[in-house]
Amino acid sequence: MQKRWANLCLGTTLLSGLAIACACTMDGERVSVSELRTESKTVALGAAKSVRINIDMKAGELKINPGAPQLLDANFTYNVPEWQPEVRYAVQDTVGSLDISQSRMGSVSGNTRNEWDLRLGKVPTDMTVSVGAGRATLALGGLALNSLEVNMGAGETTVDLTGSWKKDLVARIQGGVGKATVRLPSDVGVHVTAHGGLGTINAGTLHKQGDVYVNGSYGKSPVTLRIEIQGGVGEINLEMGGPPPVV
Repeated sequence: MQKRWANLCLGTTLLSGLAIACACTMDGERVSVSELRTESKTVALGAAKSVRINIDMKAGELKINPGAPQLLDANFTYNVPEWQPEVRYAVQDTVGSLDISQSRMGSVSGNTRNEWDLRLGKVPTDMTVSVGAGRATLALGGLALNSLEVNMGAGETTVDLTGSWKKDLVARIQGGVGKATVRLPSDVGVHVTAHGGLGTINAGTLHKQGDVYVNGSYGKSPVTLRIEIQGGVGEINLEMGGPPPVV
């Protein structure tokens, strides 16, 4: 197992603070560090009544928070020109599709930065988030999520689901290499199905019922969060209660 862990870690680079020491080769192309730039992007909801959001970040630091007065308020900070994110939005039959992606990575060394700070509006949403190498803090409790899928690569990820929920949620979290923390509300029913993979899953104060973990509000509250977690190589921690973190 130690050999497999070492082989997996050789192909990835984790963040230290806000910098990426060395990004992995994704497409075989060499890219260069340039001046640091920050770009802002806003997207209006338009005629959409619900949205599908897909976020795909190859490497860097990702933050997602609620609170945008429209669909998206975003700041992107990076110092490799090829890492400029692509933001696309379209509406069809009152359903919006928002895609935020980093299409190119390349091979680069030096003090690189790639940071996405995204604020999202409160509209019925089906969301998929994929993070390659780095750090992700996803504060999602203030959003109107119908479904959620999180695919983690290498690094540290926090998925915060504390907060007020008006409707049920179905979520799937795929673990990677590193550490993941899933923060869960105590006053909303929580039903977690967890599979360990090669890593470990720490259920905290959740109660085990057969093959699932539940909190004290499960079966009592009108709303239920149903979460399926597939562990990877690393550690997944389930934490209960408390206010959402300040990010």
